[in-house]
Amino acid sequence: MIDTVNLRLTAAEAEGVSFIDEIPRYLTDVGTHQYSSGEVLITGKLNGLTVTANRWEMKVKDGSLCKWYLGNNYKAMSRGDVQRAFERLSDELHQPMSLAAVTRLDVGCTLITQFPVAVYINHLGGLAWAQRLRQPDSVYYKKRDEVLCFYDKNKEQRATGEAVPDLYRDRNVIRYEQRFVHRLASVLRVPKVTAATLYDEGFYIAMLKRWRDTYNAIEKINDIHFNFKVMKGVKSMNRFGLLALVEIAGGEIAMLDQIDEARRRGELTKKEAHDMKQAVKRACRVQEGVSVQSEAVKELTKKITEAVRNYR
Repeated sequence: MIDTVNLRLTAAEAEGVSFIDEIPRYLTDVGTHQYSSGEVLITGKLNGLTVTANRWEMKVKDGSLCKWYLGNNYKAMSRGDVQRAFERLSDELHQPMSLAAVTRLDVGCTLITQFPVAVYINHLGGLAWAQRLRQPDSVYYKKRDEVLCFYDKNKEQRATGEAVPDLYRDRNVIRYEQRFVHRLASVLRVPKVTAATLYDEGFYIAMLKRWRDTYNAIEKINDIHFNFKVMKGVKSMNRFGLLALVEIAGGEIAMLDQIDEARRRGELTKKEAHDMKQAVKRACRVQEGVSVQSEAVKELTKKITEAVRNYR
């Protein structure tokens, strides 16, 4: 489940090894840049991973550890895979990479689904303290120090010119990633995060649960279903009328966006917009005869729960 990992190893942790002299021996496409101060930076590649080094530190970045070790990141790394990947990285760079600090961490899984990816994305609503950014084939949730992303994995694969593995070809495939991009120790509530931390059993299981629980915290957009047998009086009729308006607007998210836009134009006060949005959300909650949980949401939730169980 661990994918992209950025690492930083200091010369002190490597027992005084001269990175500038040592590291280029193990890289391809090696380049050297000398700054006006006289300091030298070495850059190169290690089978798709970017490696940089100067006098004080070396970094491994801009690549998927999962793809580097397993061949592609459609597959998911078990805890044992993560440990073996870092052991191999240490062997190939001849450095104690288990001691390296983790400066970025992506946890993700690729899931084959029944419906097209856009169906699932359309049913993912808001997330507390996060900015929701909808793209044609993806949706992002941006927080201060982390990003969630749901996207069409096959489209992304083809866009980069890479072949889709046979198992996933001509299938509906969604990728869900949780990316920790800043202040990892603080965000993950541990003293420090090193490569060795990532295959510690307790930490690894906690990361999978966090990945699952963050998905569960996202508001899900229900399907609207009208059953006039349950309409009882004017209050029920008004709620049905609001749901009909939501459908005309293009769904819950589209309706909420329109309310926000009206507030920005000055047509609604902040309180009016808040009250309207709360009314829309209440109307769209699951209730027998009015709105029902989407089959797509049920499927995705089940697959994410199973993924955590399978990759411990």
